Order: sequence, then structure tokens, then C-alpha cells
Amino acid sequence: LNITKDSLGPYDNWLSECRDRENQRNQQILKMTNSPSNSDNGVHPLFLCSKINEVLDDDSIIVADGGDFVGTASYTVFPRGPLSWLDPGAFGTLGVGGGMALAAKLARPSAEVWLLYGDGSSAYSLAEIDTCVRHNLPIIAVIGNDAAWMQILRDQIPTLGDGVGCVLRPGTRYDIVGEGYGGEGILITKPDEVKPGLLKAKELARNGK
Repeated sequence: LNITKDSLGPYDNWLSECRDRENQRNQQILKMTNSPSNSDNGVHPLFLCSKINEVLDDDSIIVADGGDFVGTASYTVFPRGPLSWLDPGAFGTLGVGGGMALAAKLARPSAEVWLLYGDGSSAYSLAEIDTCVRHNLPIIAVIGNDAAWMQILRDQIPTLGDGVGCVLRPGTRYDIVGEGYGGEGILITKPDEVKPGLLKAKELARNGK
């Protein structure tokens, strides 16, 4: 094959088509990202994730622990460098987020560590906020709260006609849970609260909170 750094030879057409499809997909995502509210007047997860991406430090580590919310983050929140994204992996071993975030902060104390939780997966390791507080390891935990194991629910309803086991209590105040463990809680319910809330979280983390 006559392949150069600027050409894949006979695969040029294939590569071009892949890029065109990716650009089309990115345009679709951009349109959805610019829709800040869901139909229930909450915050659209794409909008939230796009704002997280805007405020990430260059020296940051993203720990992702969840299903639907983390799936959204995976194509809208971009790590700033190698070894800066940690997630449960292909087998979806939820619950690793708290431990991974602690380890990341210990390994790179100067880095800004973000823990992106689904509301379901947060139940596995949310108590590690207590560990963070006791050992002065400030991280920023963001919980995408849609009151469901949504990645499962989306398929379960059409397949089984029932959401049993997948629906969580609406309106759970995870910010208050964090405060109960000694952390600082920030409640975001409207699009115009997103960026100020994220910036406040960054400031708190910088100050060791």
C-alpha cells in the first residue's frame, strides 16, 4: 500500500465518510447541547456536561461512574490529556467512582479531580465523601439526578412494560447528603445555575473544601 502521513491510499474514501458521519453527529449533539432544559424544566444533561467541559482545568482528572449520565459525559466532556479519564470499563462495574477519585487525588494532589456520578451509581460509594473530608482530599462530585437507573429503564419499559427496580425517588437532595458527610453541597435545578454552581465548586475545591 502506498500510504503517506496525508493519505490512507485506498482507504481515503472510507476515512472521509467516517469524518463526515462524525461531523454530522457532532452537529446533532451541538443542537441538543444548546437546549438547556428538559421537558420537566430541569437541566438537560448535555447542557450540564458541556458546561463542565468549559470549566475543566488543564490539569484535571475525570472519574466517571454511572450509566446514562456518564454515557452522555463520555462524548461531551473531554479529558485534557492522557491518563485523565477513568471509568468502570466495558463491563460497567459501577461503584468504583469513590475509590478511583480518592486514588486520583492521592496520585496527583495538585490536579482538579471531578467525579461524575449517575444518581443510581452514587449509592455505591457516596460515603467516600466522608473519607475525602477526613483526609483533606478535595474533589468535585457532580451527580446527574434523573431519579432512575435510566440506561436500564429505557430498554426495560418497552421490553417488560414495567419500570420496577429502575425508578428512584424524585428530588433526592444529594447536596444535603454530601453536607451530612462534612462536604459542601450545591443544588442546581435551573440552566442559569449551572455555570455559577460549577465555578463555586471549583473554588471550594481549590480552598480544600
